[in-house]
Amino acid sequence: MAEKEKEKTVKPFVLRMDAKTMSALEKWASDEFRSLNGQILYILHNALKHSKRI
Repeated sequence: MAEKEKEKTVKPFVLRMDAKTMSALEKWASDEFRSLNGQILYILHNALKHSKRI
């Protein structure tokens, strides 16, 4: 598999969180016109960027 193809591979996994956090994330995602999954990816990407890990 080419390197670029590896980078684009999406790996599903289960994420457990409490109802209050889930509700807050759903509202935040809605406010920014993103899906919940998209919002979580956005948050994780920004955290990685901020910590200079990517």
